Amino acid sequence: MRLKDKVAIVTGGGRDIGRDVSRVLAREGAKVVINFANDEASAAETLASIKAAGGEAIVHRADVTTAAGVDSLVAAAKAAYGDKIDILVNLAGGMVERRQLADIDEAFFDKVMTLNLKSAYLTTRAVAPLMPEGSSIINFSSQAGRDGGGPGASIYATSKGALMTFTRSMAKELGPKGVRVNSLCPGMIATSFHDTFTKPEVRTAVAGNTPLRRQGRPEEVAETVAYLASDAASFVTGANIDINGGMFFS
Repeated sequence: MRLKDKVAIVTGGGRDIGRDVSRVLAREGAKVVINFANDEASAAETLASIKAAGGEAIVHRADVTTAAGVDSLVAAAKAAYGDKIDILVNLAGGMVERRQLADIDEAFFDKVMTLNLKSAYLTTRAVAPLMPEGSSIINFSSQAGRDGGGPGASIYATSKGALMTFTRSMAKELGPKGVRVNSLCPGMIATSFHDTFTKPEVRTAVAGNTPLRRQGRPEEVAETVAYLASDAASFVTGANIDINGGMFFS
């Protein structure tokens, strides 16, 4: 129970990696606010599994790419658990679709950057004033932010690279207040993201070329989030941590 009585917001917390993050934080004693934008059924399943295990959580639907959506999420957290927030996990994001440069118009560029970068900026801006000393923000970048991503992922990779820089900047700005800011850079994790955007033969090839010879599991990422949120990582800030089975070394 490393996170007993702490309050955590997890954007995109209802499914895939977000589901496991929400579950692990609750298992460690946190009161979890599970944010979702569209998939209400998955968020409800996540909530039910947390409660069945004896954890405490609520779900709240909000579009965190807008200030109004973020404000409603923070208001829901405060209404349920009080005026402090100890942990913010910025997991909401996505690729939208793969596009080559010639097919990337301004609307698509703005959509991907807003989904992956602006959302983290908006939630961080709203939550940071409520965070006491010892709090933790964990952003979700990607291996794509390190290596430029695969075919058609240039804007996604760019947004994730920018998120790593935002992480470093916020670590410097919020550090004097006792708030730590780190990010994770997952490689190929077995989630619906790759079910949608990565061909099965590519996944097999990547797994075969990874030193650990497999894809990662969402729960492995979630355990790292719990570590970064806990006092065990009390001197870790500004780090962008790779979780890719050795496929890419930064």
